[in-house]
Amino acid sequence: MRTRESKKARYLRIAGEVARGSTCLRRQYGAIIVREDEIIATGYNGAPRGDANCCDVGTCWRIQNNIPHGERYEMCVAVHAEMNAIISAARRDMIGSTLYLVGFDGDKPIKAEPCLICAKLIKNAGIKEVITYEDVDPIETTE
Repeated sequence: MRTRESKKARYLRIAGEVARGSTCLRRQYGAIIVREDEIIATGYNGAPRGDANCCDVGTCWRIQNNIPHGERYEMCVAVHAEMNAIISAARRDMIGSTLYLVGFDGDKPIKAEPCLICAKLIKNAGIKEVITYEDVDPIETTE
C-alpha cells in the first residue's frame, strides 16, 4: 500500500500554479474547472486583455486608497480568477463540474472563497461545487 496526493489536493496544487500568473499586487488567485477528471478551463486574477496590469504599472487603486479586502470590487481593474475560468469554457462543459480555488497573499496561502458576484456566475455556469484548501484531505491511500 502506498500514499499519494489526493485528486482534490492535486487540482488545488494546479490552481495554485495558475495563481502564479496573477497580475494583482494585492492578492493572487487561481481557479481551475474540472469535469470528469479533466481540466476544462483555468483562470487567474488580472486586468482585462489589453489593459494595463497593476504589476506592470506598479500601482493598485485599492491599495492606494486603503480599501479593505472584499469591498469596492467595482473599482478594481482585475477580473477575478473564477470569472476568467468561466469565460474560458462553454457552459455545456461546466454543467456538473467542480471549481478549485486557491489564493495567496505574497507566498502565504489565504482562505479563498468566491465573492457574491462570482458565486452567482458559478451557479449560472452549472458548476456544482467549489473546493478550497480548507475542504481537502491532502493524502489518499491506494492499493
